[in-house]
Amino acid sequence: MDHGNPLRQLVMITSQQVETRSLAETLEFGARLARELQPGDVLALSGELGAGKTALVKGIARGLGVTVEVTSPTFTLIHEYGGGRLALIHVDLYRLDNVPQALAVGIEDYLNGPGVTVIEWAERIAPLLPPHTTRIRIESLGEDTRRIEIA
Repeated sequence: MDHGNPLRQLVMITSQQVETRSLAETLEFGARLARELQPGDVLALSGELGAGKTALVKGIARGLGVTVEVTSPTFTLIHEYGGGRLALIHVDLYRLDNVPQALAVGIEDYLNGPGVTVIEWAERIAPLLPPHTTRIRIESLGEDTRRIEIA
């Protein structure tokens, strides 16, 4: 399992930053990103409320071959999706305030799993994120335009 930068090819194409000008472009970027993901990859998403984090996750799911509708797990915290090239674990920590709360829901079990784990509001558990985590910041530049930065 290679836990280097899972976006190695995509990053080179995009110079670690891309702007999308529509929901469709954000979804397509997520699908392109998914093609580079490997088992055990962790993506830490950050950005303001409404920045497009869940839209990016929907694109990732599409790129992995997940066929069911992907929804935000804001109230349930974690959604698991199978049926694609890799399992997708979608975590939304918006309702949590700190690391002990995340530990109480078993977040550590999802950080080294066999699929891909994508975490919205990941900065809330920064000390728990594995070293191989890819950090993605999404910024809204207008109604439909998003800047996506990969670190």
